Amino acid sequence: MRTYHDCIPCFARQALDAARRVTADPAVHEHVLRATLRQAADMPFDRPPPWMGRQIHRLLRELTGDPDPYRQDKRRSNELALSLLPSLKQQVADSADPFGTAVRLAIAGNIIDLGTRSHIPDDEVRASINTAVRGPLDEITLRDLRRAARAAETILYLADNAGEIVFDRLLIEELPLPRVTLAVRGHPVINDATAEDAAAAGLANLVTVVDNGSDAPGTLLETCSPDFRERFQRADLVIAKGQGNYETLSDAGREVFFLLRVKCPVIARDLGCDVGRPAIRRCGAPGDQKTTNPPPGRFDGRLPTVSTSGGDGQGDRQ
Repeated sequence: MRTYHDCIPCFARQALDAARRVTADPAVHEHVLRATLRQAADMPFDRPPPWMGRQIHRLLRELTGDPDPYRQDKRRSNELALSLLPSLKQQVADSADPFGTAVRLAIAGNIIDLGTRSHIPDDEVRASINTAVRGPLDEITLRDLRRAARAAETILYLADNAGEIVFDRLLIEELPLPRVTLAVRGHPVINDATAEDAAAAGLANLVTVVDNGSDAPGTLLETCSPDFRERFQRADLVIAKGQGNYETLSDAGREVFFLLRVKCPVIARDLGCDVGRPAIRRCGAPGDQKTTNPPPGRFDGRLPTVSTSGGDGQGDRQ
């Protein structure tokens, strides 16, 4: 997925948010904001938004000397999610469709994203659970994911955020555990999950956990380790959580199932659904009609027009 003009204000907000989170020094705030705007002025629009996010948070870490500015937020998110885990497990166990319920709850956890908002109240996390369980979801793609999970000999599950990774455990436990590898970020960035968060969620004792070798808030394959790239290409099934993974992998050239909560108009337009909606999307499958990227340098950054009458299938697939 490419960057659109509407992403630029979000870059500035994210930079200022992050700078204020780690220091009260207005000089640092200004430096980070100006540097972000300079980079945004020159960035190639054919790159996905996490490309810019990586630059912003690298700069912030360099200026502050703090390798993990969101450490405390991640710990609090994990603690909240772990406190909810027993009741969520019971909800899955009591469901007529445990796999489907686990998918919905995994998507609910994607609200814990400090890249889109500076603070996520606990009651909004709880409300997201109700929305995901009761709201509409693409049942055809859910069916396809269920079948793919049963058939796959190797499953690569790409985590997104701390706290959310505890919700992912519900779905991972519905998969054939010996076949699952969980991938996390290689280095801290925003509140994205690392190996430390996988251990906190209890997943290191359940499945193989690897990191992708990258500090991007998504999966920029060119920045990932050779080992991760090989696992990504060879896996029979790839499940990817969150907007950052969708932005970086929706045009990856292989089949990926994306599970996310839609948090911004740009993603909503790309998926053809409403902001705030839980979404499951399969990209890269034979016959997938997702629009092919125009050549680099010829994209003007404007949002695409999404059909709502079935013209190219985008408007009615969610």
